[in-house]
Amino acid sequence: MLKNIPAILSPELLKTLCEMGHSDRIVISDGNFPAESMGKNAKVIRCDGHGVPELLDAILQLFPLDTYVEKPVNLMQVMPGDNVETPIWEEYKVIVKKYDERGENAIGEIERFAFYEEAKKAYAIIATGEKALYANIMLQKGVV
Repeated sequence: MLKNIPAILSPELLKTLCEMGHSDRIVISDGNFPAESMGKNAKVIRCDGHGVPELLDAILQLFPLDTYVEKPVNLMQVMPGDNVETPIWEEYKVIVKKYDERGENAIGEIERFAFYEEAKKAYAIIATGEKALYANIMLQKGVV
């Protein structure tokens, strides 16, 4: 066991976060995201039974966000015509603000299919059991 490491972060996830370099991206996906097919060229880490907010909070305790890009955090944009509320995004804003002085200004949105294309290039995808719709979030790593 280690001190000061959030218990939700498995050894596999800790190793992955450590291996990642500057500008590498990681996706924390909701339960509907096609993690296995999008992650054919990435590490797919299963975190079934956990939600995105608690993983995001734990990861950002250790993971520096990229300061060389305007939006190191990106959400999957709601598709036009989808009548979906995204209250979970408000939780993300609060969490990001705890760890990055830019707060919600560090968060952008990527059109759904463009998000999929970017996810295919991610270093890793964390597959969660999150039930909220449009709860996928992509983080770009910075430097310590």
